[in-house]
Amino acid sequence: MAQQNIIKNGISVMNNYEKAFLVSGRNTLIHKQKKVDLVIVNDTGDPVIVATRHGVKIFTEEVPSSKADAKARYLELVDIASSDVFSENKTLLFVQALNNKEYKVDYSKVGTDLFIRIHQENYI
Repeated sequence: MAQQNIIKNGISVMNNYEKAFLVSGRNTLIHKQKKVDLVIVNDTGDPVIVATRHGVKIFTEEVPSSKADAKARYLELVDIASSDVFSENKTLLFVQALNNKEYKVDYSKVGTDLFIRIHQENYI
């Protein structure tokens, strides 16, 4: 894994933690590590979804209670509303998965076939 330099008090510090995703634009997540699945949490009442190397689907397992628990299960928790992601909950989210497809997650259509669907077959 590539290491990133972080500047603290004017001193460059090496960071061993590299996220398994990138944030692009105002509502797109890009999954970038095959060995780690993304567990995506939006709002309290919304279903939790998972981005794996095979695509995006509803997460049916128990959500990890901490980052350490998630790491032990080869998962990374992604809280959409956190300041290092989008800083707000989203109604519409796009996820570029490792299977070369972009998925559209529409939280206004929870419980229907339109909740998670393929938006683009090839995004590269």
